[in-house]
Amino acid sequence: MNDEDQREEADLPAPAVPETAHPATGTLSPERVAAKALETRLLGGERKLRRREVAAGAGLSLLSARKLWRALGFPNFGDEDVAFTERDQAALSTVVDLVRTGVLTEEAAISVTRSIGQMTDRMVVWQIEALVEDMVHEQGVTDAVARKRLVKELPSLLDALEEMLVYSWRRQLNAGVQRLAVRAEAGLQASEEGRDGDEDDAPLPLARAVGFADLVSYTSLSRRMNEKTLARLVQRFENKCAEIISVGGGRLVKTVGDEVLYIAETPAAGAEISLALAQAFTEDEILPEARVAMVWGRILSRLGDIYGPTVNLAARLTTLADPGTVLIDSMTASALDQDKRFVLVPQQAENVRGFGEIHPVLLARGQGKGLVLD
Repeated sequence: MNDEDQREEADLPAPAVPETAHPATGTLSPERVAAKALETRLLGGERKLRRREVAAGAGLSLLSARKLWRALGFPNFGDEDVAFTERDQAALSTVVDLVRTGVLTEEAAISVTRSIGQMTDRMVVWQIEALVEDMVHEQGVTDAVARKRLVKELPSLLDALEEMLVYSWRRQLNAGVQRLAVRAEAGLQASEEGRDGDEDDAPLPLARAVGFADLVSYTSLSRRMNEKTLARLVQRFENKCAEIISVGGGRLVKTVGDEVLYIAETPAAGAEISLALAQAFTEDEILPEARVAMVWGRILSRLGDIYGPTVNLAARLTTLADPGTVLIDSMTASALDQDKRFVLVPQQAENVRGFGEIHPVLLARGQGKGLVLD
C-alpha cells in the first residue's frame, strides 16, 4: 500500500459495522465511540457534505477543488461520499479568496497548499509513531495495544500540539524570511570572491555551504539488526545531526536513510558543523563513523529541497572522504584560507564524474574549541 492509499484509508468515513458486532441496542463499542469523538473534534464537526456541495459552497468548480485537495494529499472521494465538514468548505474558501483577490496565482496557491499537505502528513506520522513508541516503553504494552490506547489519550494532547505547531511555524517563517530574503543578497556578494562568473552555479540565487554526512557501513549493520535496534540507530543518527546542525546555525534539509543533507549561510558555519558531525560520530559508542563533505557555492531552493552543481559536488566529495574526516573543494578552501579555526590539507587530485579533475582539501580543526553542545 502506498502513502496515498494509506491516507485514503485513514481519511475515509468509518465503515459501517455489522449488526452482529454490536449489542442488540445498536450502541457502538467504546473504541468506536472514542474514535468518532476524536474525528469530530479534529475535523471540526460531523461529516455532512459531499464534494460537489463543498466546491459549490466555496464558489469553485469541482475540478479546481480537486486540484487543491490533491495538493493537500487528500484521496479521491466519490460524488456520493459524505466525507466533508463545514470546516473543509471554510478552508477551501480561504485559499480561493487568496487567488481571487490577486494575492496568489493559482499555481502559487497550489504549491503553497502542497507544502502544507506534505509537511503535515510527515509530521503527524512522526508524532503518532513517537507517542506509540513511548507508550510501549513506559506502559509495558504491545505495539497493537498502544495504537488502540492512543485514540483515547490523544485528545488530552491536541491543544498543546496545535499551539506548538503554530508557534514553531511562526518562528520558522521568520527565520526563513531572514535567510531567504533579507540576507540573500549579502550571501551572494560574499560568494563572489574567487569567481570569474562562468561557473556552472553562477545563475543560481542563493549562496550556501552545502554538506553531506554519510554513515559508514550502514547497509551491512542494518542487515544484522532487528526492527527496534535499527529504529533506535536511525533515531539516534537523526537526533544527533539535528542538534549539531541547529547549534551551528545551519538547516537540516533532509535525511535519506544513512545520509543527511544540510546547509549553512557561510563557509565558516558550514565548516564548523561539518567538523562537529565528523567528531560526534567518531566518538559515539553506538553509531559508526561518518564520511563528511562540504562545498561553498550557489544553489536553487525549491519544494523544501536544494538543487544545483554545488549539491552534486558535495555528494561526490562525500564518497571520496575517509571515515571520520571532512573533505572540501579548492574553492571552499580559498574561502576558509585565512580563518585560523581551520587547518587545510590539500589532497591528491581526483577525476569526478560530471566535474572532471577536482582538488579535494582535507578540513581539520585549527584554533578554538569548535561548536559547543550542551
